[in-house]
Amino acid sequence: MTTQRARRRAPRGPYVLDTRELGRRPGSLRRVETTIVQPSDFGTELVRVPTGAAVELDLRLESVMEGVLVSGVVTVPLVGECGRCLDEVSDSASVEILELFYYPERAVETEDEDDTSVLVDDHADLEPVVRDAVVLSLPLSPVCRPDCAGLCVDCGGRLDDLGPDHSHIQQDPRWAALSGLAEAPATTNNKEKD
Repeated sequence: MTTQRARRRAPRGPYVLDTRELGRRPGSLRRVETTIVQPSDFGTELVRVPTGAAVELDLRLESVMEGVLVSGVVTVPLVGECGRCLDEVSDSASVEILELFYYPERAVETEDEDDTSVLVDDHADLEPVVRDAVVLSLPLSPVCRPDCAGLCVDCGGRLDDLGPDHSHIQQDPRWAALSGLAEAPATTNNKEKD
């Protein structure tokens, strides 16, 4: 497994950070403050980070015995749809990340190699880490505002636009025969009095 990792080429992309400057000296520290262009959408059905969005990274890269510890804050713009009325929603989210990228020779010492982030040619690919942190922080049902009333179940109109007196009076067909009975006794009683 170690020989396969050693043969991999350095990853490329906006989320890839070069750690060679740290020199594998434990205690070495480097700050990274940059804005990158989001290469592809990620998120949920209702809210996502769109392709081409400006993602802000404010990170610390610290050399430790096992590899490079990456920590900091990632701020992303969000777009999507309100879970109640389906209007467009735009917001931003800031998430903290903390990930240890192991040196290839140290990665074999960990218990679960599949969940281990490994440096490839002293480069750390943060995209999976950022994606996981952002997607896990997203709301399950975003709303355009906290008091959004949603849509009318009968006509599909926005309840906020329709007003409080909006209604659709529909009689359940199973009870239609009973409404005729309510009128019939009153008519019968009037005939008996005459």
